[in-house]
Amino acid sequence: MQEWDEYLSISKTGESLFKDKGSKFYGFAFSCSDEEQAKLLIEEVRKIHPKNRHLCYAWRFGFDENQYRSNDDGEPSGSAGKPIYNAILSKNLRNVLIIVVRYFGGTLLGVPGLINAYKSAAVDAIEVADTELKTINDSLTAHFDFPEMNEVMRIIKDFGLKIIRQTFDTRCGLEFEVRKSLTEKVLERFVDLRSVEVVQDIFEA
Repeated sequence: MQEWDEYLSISKTGESLFKDKGSKFYGFAFSCSDEEQAKLLIEEVRKIHPKNRHLCYAWRFGFDENQYRSNDDGEPSGSAGKPIYNAILSKNLRNVLIIVVRYFGGTLLGVPGLINAYKSAAVDAIEVADTELKTINDSLTAHFDFPEMNEVMRIIKDFGLKIIRQTFDTRCGLEFEVRKSLTEKVLERFVDLRSVEVVQDIFEA
């Protein structure tokens, strides 16, 4: 069971083929983190399948629940993009783009048939893709004088934190990632180190 600060993302592209009454539905599951990248991937698939009848897709980025989009590309409203998006939701995937390309086989499938076909192609593409469990992280930066180095490093070691960058100037600075569910505990450990200043920013793994 996933924790509240965990999510699945795709680490290796998955491809599928679903057939129904002569129509072919090619599914593609991509790792994708923004709209600009999505547009490039859509164009790549369009070049691979230039004679497609419909190229439908859905994406979901980041942790803002409004950061998603689905597209029916000429299919009846809600019969293509929404089923693809529902496949993403059913797997709790984020930072992902699913594309389904249709070649018409000469027989109308009706809205229920289209919904089933697009969802099946999307689910199949996700199933064959490689997925990885990621965590929602915060980024913390600790500023301190050199004598506090050992104490700061002890906290980082105790929680197994990943150092992103470090600076050694007038004061030392260490930026590190913290799993969101551990952020408060980590900050509590720094409270006793009065000369250490900790700044928190949102960081998405």
